[in-house]
Amino acid sequence: MRELKQVHAFFIKTEQTHDITIATEILRLSATSDFRDIGYAFSVFDHMPERNCFAWNTVIRALAETQDRHFDALLLFYQMVTEAAVEPNQFTFPSVLKACAVAARLEEGKQVHGLVVKFGLVDDEFVVTNLLRMYVMCGKFNVVLCNVMVDGYVRLGNLKVARELFDTMAQRSVVSWNVMISGYAQNGLYMEAIEMFHRMMEKKDVLPNRVTLVSVLPAISRMGALELGKWVHLYAEKNRIRIDDVLGSALVDMYAKCGSIEKAIQVFGRLPQNNVITWNAIMGGLAMHGKANDLFDYLSRMEKCGISPSDVTYIAILTACSHAGLVDEGRTFFSDMVNRVGLEPKIEHYGCMVDLLGRAGYLEEAEELILSMPMKPDDVIWKALLGSCKMHKNIEIGRRAAEVLMQLAPHDSGAYVALSNMHASSGDWDAVAKVRLMMKDMDIRKDPGCSWIEIGGVIHEFIAFLIYIYIYIYIYIYMLE
Repeated sequence: MRELKQVHAFFIKTEQTHDITIATEILRLSATSDFRDIGYAFSVFDHMPERNCFAWNTVIRALAETQDRHFDALLLFYQMVTEAAVEPNQFTFPSVLKACAVAARLEEGKQVHGLVVKFGLVDDEFVVTNLLRMYVMCGKFNVVLCNVMVDGYVRLGNLKVARELFDTMAQRSVVSWNVMISGYAQNGLYMEAIEMFHRMMEKKDVLPNRVTLVSVLPAISRMGALELGKWVHLYAEKNRIRIDDVLGSALVDMYAKCGSIEKAIQVFGRLPQNNVITWNAIMGGLAMHGKANDLFDYLSRMEKCGISPSDVTYIAILTACSHAGLVDEGRTFFSDMVNRVGLEPKIEHYGCMVDLLGRAGYLEEAEELILSMPMKPDDVIWKALLGSCKMHKNIEIGRRAAEVLMQLAPHDSGAYVALSNMHASSGDWDAVAKVRLMMKDMDIRKDPGCSWIEIGGVIHEFIAFLIYIYIYIYIYIYMLE
């Protein structure tokens, strides 16, 4: 702060404080930096010949974030509105609403809400979030209404705002936790879903129910956290939570994806087997583990029970055929799905067929299938073909697949790296250099490898790039010694 005052004194001496840019920067540093001095900031603010909206917002924000100065923030906002020289904007109201929330000034908050409407900021996400937080912290919203709001933001895919609102809730029900856990899991934020589940268990004020377990199990499956999955299973049994077809299917899926197919089969055997979802769960697990013959047995048993296969069933069947190299059987099942069962193939089914044909070396047929699809093939299908070309060293088709991928996802390193490796394996170093130069020009970097390990129920993440850094640092320290 001492150095800032010296700089400020120089600007005063050289009569440069009339420059609004210099004045507002001095104000910002004195009000919001780590070495802030609110009293000095007020002095700078008072002596500014012209106060723009940024200047008002800076001081209001500083007061709103300072303990015991929240009411001062409201008074300064009142002064800003009454002077009417500058209109408040979308950056003004969040700080004002925060001051109302922390100071529990509900009546003032309602008046600020009216001004939000007056200035046409009711659609601003950041303003609305702080408005909701103000009502929650002032006790205006009950837990049911808050749950509806959190669920609404989750459904819109705005998990950041949903989490902010969730964190401000003075009271949470099991529904509150379930909405956040399922929201994270359904949006691919598996680690966050598990961390939310751990936090729920630590709080101990709300106990998980069946919906909680069904919501967190997919995240556990994707992270491969077998010990945590076993704990969830044991918790359900100890607390007499009924393991119906939905929870049971989630447990079967979890055990299969975490590598324990035997346990998955055991759980399946205890479930009511009158639902195609349950059968799909076990057949998906068997397909994942390459147990094609076992899957065919379960398919026969399912049809004997009078249950018709669904489109998900055929994804499992085609995946099993792909892993087992059963090309003719895969073609037969694909035809059976269309002609006998009457299901229209989805992009996932075409993806399985491309993978099946590609793995077996039928690359031309796989490419023809992609080009004849009734829907536009996505990057997943082209990556499957590219991976097969790399496996069978077919550079010609691989180059075509890579070029399409570069158009679909120009900044995804996968296609570039795969094409470069294919050229390297064939000894075409000029082509390797060309691809690498293209990556350099477009600032495309290979994604670092990432893996997880579960120790004592806690998931630890390891990134290859960071491991190399740690090794480098260790070697450097060793050399110094």
